[in-house]
Amino acid sequence: MKIFPYSSDNKRYHTLHYYNMQKFGERVYKAPINAGFTCPNIDGTKGFGGCIYCDGGSGYFTDSSIIPIKEQLEHQIALIHQKHPKAKINAYFQSYSNTYGNAELIKSRVEPVFDFDDVVSVSIATRADCFKKDVLDHLKELSRKTELTVELGLQTVHDHTAEIINRGHTFSEFQEGYNSLKALGIRTVVHIINGLPDENKDMMLETASVLGKMRPDGVKIHLLHVIKGTKLELMYNEGKYTPLEKEKYVDITVRQLELLPQETVIERLTGDGDKNKLIAPLWSRDKISVLGAIDKLQANLDSYQGKKLK
Repeated sequence: MKIFPYSSDNKRYHTLHYYNMQKFGERVYKAPINAGFTCPNIDGTKGFGGCIYCDGGSGYFTDSSIIPIKEQLEHQIALIHQKHPKAKINAYFQSYSNTYGNAELIKSRVEPVFDFDDVVSVSIATRADCFKKDVLDHLKELSRKTELTVELGLQTVHDHTAEIINRGHTFSEFQEGYNSLKALGIRTVVHIINGLPDENKDMMLETASVLGKMRPDGVKIHLLHVIKGTKLELMYNEGKYTPLEKEKYVDITVRQLELLPQETVIERLTGDGDKNKLIAPLWSRDKISVLGAIDKLQANLDSYQGKKLK
């Protein structure tokens, strides 16, 4: 008997693999791109230094922004095809806030991806406070040309936490940006982070509950990593921050999945910290173990995505 409707295996949540197979009929791999953007809480518009955990705008696996985007994509596709020769490609603009600029600038960075036949979709990571009207108009146009996903970093619905991490925008501002994308029919994926400073289990579950009611197209659930050279490392060294233990992270994540709609694609269940700079928690290095623990707990509790969505 099939356990979960959006699954072709024994998973109890809606995996990105399942979504891609239904949409494209084959595996799709992300090719990360660094398009050379920045963020409003880095350049002084809303603040300096970025979020306290920021180290390179999450672009651990990207090439340097000095390299032309077409060359970056050629390199990333070659790496993917070494292991998966027939794979299709998602051009993933990963580093920093990739709608933080005018429409013409963004268009010039995105257009090179259409020179590649293997690229079947485009993902653009950004912040909800980076949508001028001309940018939204361009995203709508872009969504007519390709399978477009815009990824928004929410991290938490709690404004007090957002201040602690130097996020630079409120939950209300997030809602405004999110709603502007949904009104245009643009596929939208939201990032949240478990283990943020001063947040307990109930607060993390509240983030998932509020987000679930907004019915995003996809969600990425991350673990907060302490990375060398960040402000978070200073807090950790001073005893002002304690990372989540593995068992607690797994339990919280399973409970969060119960609060998210079944049709929402779960694109990530744990983050990838730069292993060369990762300070803590070291258990996060074993990603397969974490995912396996989530599967096991779901089975033990007879838990599945959407079970407690109201």
